[in-house]
Amino acid sequence: MNNLGLLGTLLSSLIHPSDGEVPQPTTDWYQPSIDTRWQIQLQGSLNTGYPTELYVLDLFDTPESVIHDIQASGRRVICYFSAGTYENWREDRTRFRAAEKGRALGDWPGERWLDIRSQNVRHIMTDRIELAARKGCDGVDPDNVDGYTNNTGFTLTYKNQLDYNRFLADQAHGKGLAISLKNDLEQVEDLVSHMDFAINESCHQWQECHLLQPFIDAGKPVFHIDYLHANDPVARTRLCQTMNQQSFRSLTLPRALDDSYRFSCDP
Repeated sequence: MNNLGLLGTLLSSLIHPSDGEVPQPTTDWYQPSIDTRWQIQLQGSLNTGYPTELYVLDLFDTPESVIHDIQASGRRVICYFSAGTYENWREDRTRFRAAEKGRALGDWPGERWLDIRSQNVRHIMTDRIELAARKGCDGVDPDNVDGYTNNTGFTLTYKNQLDYNRFLADQAHGKGLAISLKNDLEQVEDLVSHMDFAINESCHQWQECHLLQPFIDAGKPVFHIDYLHANDPVARTRLCQTMNQQSFRSLTLPRALDDSYRFSCDP
């Protein structure tokens, strides 16, 4: 084969990968693989003894020294914060203006929806992402990024949410950090190219897990949390079979995410 023919073959293989081949995303920041083992813990005495490659921990409550210790053992740390709600216990809570605080979240005392159209809210979230970078996090997990589907007290639209979530991704990537898409299933197709992985709560309960398939197709992992089957090993077995077939990484955890129990579907 001459050089032109070889070049054509190489270009064709790049444009038309072999059937069943999962593309591997290339980034300048951490990109977990679809088979990454993980753990999330946001409350309680931290347990770092699981055989995982990735931990999701609270941005504010996790000391920088703990992040560095985990990384020194060859593992990665994603730092969680709420990007769509005000929480009255956070250290930067006084920066939010009264007009930016909407309806309360019924199951979470002290938490209220935010007006994500506000430039002040964006400044605060930019600073939170900067804090994650300073503490050495490998990425961020911004929660509550689906306000437009909830009764927030604001007239948020699909476009408002999409613009805000892309803003968060741009800010994270600008700091060399990976970023998750937390829930927000209706916008997966519009956001999969901007996000590095998905963290989902209970898509199996609402029969929505198929909406996350674009992440798997793009070679990006889906980390799934089940809150239903802690006391039902038969149901957990069925769940794990389904999740493993879909290449999701699924855990059964307490709603408090406090490590009071943990069941993994890791094969």
